[in-house]
Amino acid sequence: MNPVNHFLSHRTVTNALVEKIEKSNYEFKPTETSMSAQKLVTHIYTSYYKFIKTVKEGNGSPFLEKFEDAELSLSQLGEEFTEKTKELLASLTKEELEREIDMSKIFGMNVTGHQMVQMAIEHEIHHKGNLFVYVREMGHTDLPLYINLR
Repeated sequence: MNPVNHFLSHRTVTNALVEKIEKSNYEFKPTETSMSAQKLVTHIYTSYYKFIKTVKEGNGSPFLEKFEDAELSLSQLGEEFTEKTKELLASLTKEELEREIDMSKIFGMNVTGHQMVQMAIEHEIHHKGNLFVYVREMGHTDLPLYINLR
């Protein structure tokens, strides 16, 4: 499966879960120490983008970028970051994927672009699992499969 299709096989499910979160539930937390639904969703969307932008730029500076746009709904944020991430992912070259990136300040080691792309998808999968718990706790029972195979 090519990287864009692999990304979309998970992101479409993330987006479907996010569509179930009403604005009145943006501050919902399943436990006192959990992130709010809004913070979790923002983290999911912006993190994947930061992983891929790091591969493109060859350094860890994208991880220092802050993304906060209270004007957008979570679904709109998802649309925006899904498109931006998809385009960036499709633009990666073989050289960028094979290049070693100094991530010692963030992960304590150097990683290749390929490893960063793998970490991005695994990070999304991890937090998508959290998101399933959130939307179930909000009362939703009609939920998608964890991956979209179409």
